[in-house]
Amino acid sequence: MFIQTEQTPNPATLKFLPGVVVMENGVADFATVDEAATSPLAQVLFAIEGVQGVFLGHDFISVTKAPTKEWFLLKPSILGTIMEHFTAGRPVLLNTGDAPGNQGGDAAEQGDGLDGEIVAQIRELIDTRVRPAVAMDGGDIVFRGFESGVVYLSMHGACQGCPSSTATLKIGIENMLKHYIPEVVEVRPV
Repeated sequence: MFIQTEQTPNPATLKFLPGVVVMENGVADFATVDEAATSPLAQVLFAIEGVQGVFLGHDFISVTKAPTKEWFLLKPSILGTIMEHFTAGRPVLLNTGDAPGNQGGDAAEQGDGLDGEIVAQIRELIDTRVRPAVAMDGGDIVFRGFESGVVYLSMHGACQGCPSSTATLKIGIENMLKHYIPEVVEVRPV
């Protein structure tokens, strides 16, 4: 098994590409070992000293390190752990339906009437234009709500804590949503 790595815009997060499907549906974000109770893969990654976060995407794993650790020390252990996990045929999640941390993008209800139509448009743009782009950087952005012209989004994986995340939200996503949906006046992180 050959595992590629890619840097992300967040220097504390590295993207690992094992060359196999990691998550069939949705994504999973784990900030602590306790949250990772339903993911054998995330649990073994958290066992590596210095791992502070694990994000599982469709075909990648983003790992966030502690500020006091260096990638040249952590990377070999993470690569070995991922390789051993997949080579042994172990599951990524024990129960994908109700797993804590599972962020499939369906956290907010659509609502009725005009707001429901606006939410549907926002979701469509986020799912087709934003999420694929941020997945390339090892992260995810999930729609959380729409109220009084404000779109609420949560950031996961490499996007969470990334120095350029504010610019991504304000310049990229907010401008795009305002362009296509005049009712959108602002985008805020949750």
